[in-house]
Amino acid sequence: MVALNQRLSGVKLLIAITITNAVSLGWFGYDQGVFSGVLVSADFKKHFPQTLNSNISGITSSCFSLGAFVGAITAFTFGDKFGRRKSIIIGMTCNIVGAVLQISSFQLPQLIIGRVINGYGMGMLSSVCPVFQAECSKSSVRGKLVALGSWCNTAAFCLVSWINFGIYFQGGPLQWRLPLAIQLIFPLIVVPTLFFVPESPRWLVLQDRHEEALAILARLEGPNVSIHDPAVTAAFLNISQTLAAERKDQMPIKDVLLCRDQTQTLRRLILSCGTQLMQQFSGVNALGYYLPTLLETSLGYSEEKARLFTAINSVVYLFSACICLLLIDKVGRRKLMLYGSTCMGSTYLISAITLLEAKRHPDQANTLGKVTTSMFFLYYFTYGTSFAKVPWVFNSEINSLSWRTRGAAAATATNWICSFAVTQFTATGVKRLGWGFYLIFAVICWAYFPIVFCLYPETSRRTLEDMDTIFINYPSLIVCGKSALTDRKRPQIFIDKENERIAAAEASELGREVLDSKGNTDSKHVEEA
Repeated sequence: MVALNQRLSGVKLLIAITITNAVSLGWFGYDQGVFSGVLVSADFKKHFPQTLNSNISGITSSCFSLGAFVGAITAFTFGDKFGRRKSIIIGMTCNIVGAVLQISSFQLPQLIIGRVINGYGMGMLSSVCPVFQAECSKSSVRGKLVALGSWCNTAAFCLVSWINFGIYFQGGPLQWRLPLAIQLIFPLIVVPTLFFVPESPRWLVLQDRHEEALAILARLEGPNVSIHDPAVTAAFLNISQTLAAERKDQMPIKDVLLCRDQTQTLRRLILSCGTQLMQQFSGVNALGYYLPTLLETSLGYSEEKARLFTAINSVVYLFSACICLLLIDKVGRRKLMLYGSTCMGSTYLISAITLLEAKRHPDQANTLGKVTTSMFFLYYFTYGTSFAKVPWVFNSEINSLSWRTRGAAAATATNWICSFAVTQFTATGVKRLGWGFYLIFAVICWAYFPIVFCLYPETSRRTLEDMDTIFINYPSLIVCGKSALTDRKRPQIFIDKENERIAAAEASELGREVLDSKGNTDSKHVEEA
C-alpha cells in the first residue's frame, strides 16, 4: 500500500504544497488583522479594562510578535534538524493551542499567554513555509507561488476586516470571541493536506538522503516520471554539486562573520533580514493593528465608520496583492521595492501635512480627514504591490542551500521583532507626536530607495543554485551598474555556470553512481525542478 505522502505527483503535488504554504500564511494574515477589531469591542473592554491603558493595549497586541520572534529563532536553530515538514507540524500545533487559549480567555494573563504561543507557532510557519514552497517550485513560477502564500495572507486580512465590521452589530462576547474562533478553520485545511506532502528534495540532499531526493524530484517533474529521467538527473546533480561547493567553502563562524567565505553567507543573511526590516518599518503593522483606533482618535470617526473604512481598505489591499502576483516575476524584485519606497513615503508625507493642517484649521478638518483616509488607502495599495510580498519571496531565494532555512528564519525573526517594536509604540507615538509620527515613516520609507538601488541584486528568473554564482562571481557590495545583477532576464553567465556544475557533478563519484544506475551518461541542461 502506497503511503499518503507518496501518492501525489506533478501538478497535484505542487498544488498540495502550495495549499500548505498558502493557507498557513493565510492564518498569519488573519491573526494580523483580527486583533484590531477585538481591541475596540465593547465586551472585550469590559472583560479586560486594563487594555484601555495604551501601554497595556500595546503589549497585548505586540506580545504575538514577540512570540513569533522566538518561534523564528527556533526555526533558525533547529529548522534544518527538524526538516521543512516537521517544522510546519510543530508550528501548526502551537497555533492551535494558542488560539484555543485566546478564545476561552476570561483573564488577561491567559489571553497574553495564548497570543504568545500562537505567535510562536506563527513564527515557525512564516519562516519555513516560503522556503518549502521555493525549494519545490521551478524558477519560472517560484516568485508567483511564494507570493501566492503572501496573497492568501492578504486575503485573510481582508476577510477578518469584514468579519470585524459585521460582528460590530452583534453585541456581547460574540463580538470578539467569534472572530478569534474562526481562525481554527485554517488548521482544518492544512492538517489533512500535510498527510499528502513529502519533505523538500533540497533538504533531503542537505541530509545526504539522495535516493529520497531523487524520488521526490521525479514526482515534482510529473506523474510516472522515472528518477532516471534526464531532467530529474540534471536537477539533482545541479543541487548536489552546489551543496558540495558550499561544504568545500565552509569556514569557522569567525571567518563567516568577516565575510571571508566565497558565498558571502553573512552578506546574504543581512540582505534577507534587511527586506523584512524595511517591510515592518514601513509602518504596515502600525496601521494593521491600529487602523480602526487611528481613524477614531486621529480623525474623529465613529467606531462603526472606522470599522467600515478598515474593511474597505482591506479590499484595496487585496486588489493590490493580486496585481503584485502578476508583476513580481515580470517586473522583478528590485523595481517593485524601488517603486514602493517612493510611493509609500509620499503617502505618509501627505498624511502628515493634512493632519497638521487639520489641527491648524479645524473648520477644514472634515475635508482634510478624507484626504488623510485616502492616503491610508493609497499606502496599502502601494505596500500591497511592493513590500507586502517581495521580502517573503526574496528571503526564501537569496540564501545558500545550507543556510536557506536559517537565513529565512533570521529574516522572519527580524520581521517579528521589528513588528513588536512598531506595534508596541504606535499607540503612544500617535498620542504624543500626532502628525509627526507619520512624517517619521515618510523619511524611513524614502531611505529605502538608495539602499535597494545600490545593494540589492535581482533574484527573479534565477534558479536557487544561481544565487551562489551571484555572490561568488560578483563579490562587490554595490550591485547598481552591473546588468547581470540588476536585469530581470537570466544572464548567460548563470546558464554557463549551471552547465559547468552539472558537468562537474557527472564526473564526481555521486554523479557516476546516478548515471550508471540508469545506464545512460547523456544529460542535458534543464531548468531547476
